[in-house]
Amino acid sequence: MKKDNSKLVKEVLDDFSARAEARKSFDLIWKLNMNFLMGNQYCNVGYGGIEENERQFFWQEREVFNHIAPIFDIRYSKLSKIKPEISIIPATNDERDKESAKVSKKIFESVKSKLNLDALINKALKWSEVCGSVFYKVGWNNEGGMIVGRDEKGKNLKSGEIEISVISPFEIYPDSPVCESIEECQSIIHAKVYTTEQIKKMYGVEVEGKKVNIFSLDGANVSVGGLGFNGTVPKIIEQTKNNSAIVIERYSKPTEEYPDGRLVIIAGDKLVYDGVLPYKVGADGQRDFPFIRQTCTEEPGCFWGTSIIERLIPVQRAYNAIKNRKHEFVNRLSMGVLSVEDGSVDLDNLEDEGLCPGKILVYRQGSIAPKFLEGESLPSGIESEEEKLLEEFTKISGVSEALGTDYASANISGVALELMISQDEARLNATSESLKEATKKIAEYILRLYKQFALFPRLAKIIGENGNIEMFYFSSCDITSDDISLSAHTENLNSPSQKRDMVFKLLENGILENEEGKLSNKMKSKILEMLGMGIWENALDVNELHIKKAGSENLKMLDGVVCKVMEIDEHKLHLNEHIAFMLGQDYEKAKSKNEKLEEIFLNHIKEHKNQIGG
Repeated sequence: MKKDNSKLVKEVLDDFSARAEARKSFDLIWKLNMNFLMGNQYCNVGYGGIEENERQFFWQEREVFNHIAPIFDIRYSKLSKIKPEISIIPATNDERDKESAKVSKKIFESVKSKLNLDALINKALKWSEVCGSVFYKVGWNNEGGMIVGRDEKGKNLKSGEIEISVISPFEIYPDSPVCESIEECQSIIHAKVYTTEQIKKMYGVEVEGKKVNIFSLDGANVSVGGLGFNGTVPKIIEQTKNNSAIVIERYSKPTEEYPDGRLVIIAGDKLVYDGVLPYKVGADGQRDFPFIRQTCTEEPGCFWGTSIIERLIPVQRAYNAIKNRKHEFVNRLSMGVLSVEDGSVDLDNLEDEGLCPGKILVYRQGSIAPKFLEGESLPSGIESEEEKLLEEFTKISGVSEALGTDYASANISGVALELMISQDEARLNATSESLKEATKKIAEYILRLYKQFALFPRLAKIIGENGNIEMFYFSSCDITSDDISLSAHTENLNSPSQKRDMVFKLLENGILENEEGKLSNKMKSKILEMLGMGIWENALDVNELHIKKAGSENLKMLDGVVCKVMEIDEHKLHLNEHIAFMLGQDYEKAKSKNEKLEEIFLNHIKEHKNQIGG
């Protein structure tokens, strides 16, 4: 007997409609922000949505002096240079856990390169700067990855792969707009418009196609065209998609009734999935939402962040008004306002041609000759107000001339310039901290998803800064820790001159030297890597290979395998690695279970010493 799902479908659709109604005011703010950024700045929020403001008089100046767009460009340029560095903390001090942490770091770097994570973060930055909020959806694509076999029908079976997408705030519906974070929400709806062909391909069901509003996700008639143009100014009022339907995914947290959470997916008006939350991305292997939130500026007591554009709109309106009134005043002074006696001249001709140079003006005999009215000088208050508004742009946006001006020829000291830049970076701190936290969570979700789904060995590769490629295998058992720490740097700190100066200062102060006051071979290799010396670095790559070989021998001897010392070994490097390993907890634990382990290691070390003596 087929189960009747109509009640569940109606309940989800009603829930979605209620959430959409609760979010409507935010939708209008976001669309207004988008219009002002694009230069359509003579619009406002009305009862029917975004409404265009018409001219009050035919002669009225309505030019747009867009300061929001360059502020957006400068903020985006500065924030896009922030590159959070991920560090994986080992679960314990054991060598195996330390090695696992290194593998986890490699896994993240591999996914970062494969999915071009930096480009996704930059895309998310644009949304957060315009709308105040943006979301990442980190999930698992069963159709991705390598081919691992075939099913009974001969279809390729794939290993699956991480999938990360950037989601605009128009597609996210929390259960309450007063939740201050995703963690506080009990359920979240992700709703997106797909064509009927896409829905059939994804879920194998046919749904009725309609004209759907992209931004408000409803089927209402749209009176104004989509992405249109008003003269030369682009505008976003509404945008629709034909022959489409809404796919609603409602994610609910674990409850007593549903201990593994619940995911319900409705395509159009049909139920296509009802089951547990698919991803164990929560702490301690718990199932949780696959969403990560990033904001421009946090708003206390509100789920949605605030965009800087929203705060700049009143200033931009006032600035446009001041500049246009100023130009109208200048037009009156230059063109003049003519006073004529009624019936004394041909008004139609005068209106069409004006008083051009050399014009012969004929007026009625006995009447008063036409004359220009005396104009007044431009009030000083207009100039003062214009300057104050420009200062308001700087105060509100956190973007000053230090971020947008070329100081190559300016007479400013380096210390003063550095202080100005540091102050501007501090004003961007709220946005950058949200970006860093989002990146940290992305790394956590990636490792947790691999821990859940990478059940057999997978091949991955890392491409280093200097083009070196390292291939490695891993599986879920290699991931013992998803405890993430991070630091962040900007592109400026990565310049060759900055990096060289920093390394040379460390060398001068002896910070990189060992107890004997010398640089170890490993440290020399690391220093050359930091300096980006490609040829020299490749010459010392053999040291890194010797260190990896010694580490591999440690693990083999830990399992009771006797490793032979070879003539090509760099014996000092091997000795350091073997002795350091014997002083660790992994060796102590294994030694208590295998009495011959100490003999194996000491014999191996003795052979290295003999080779050095020989």
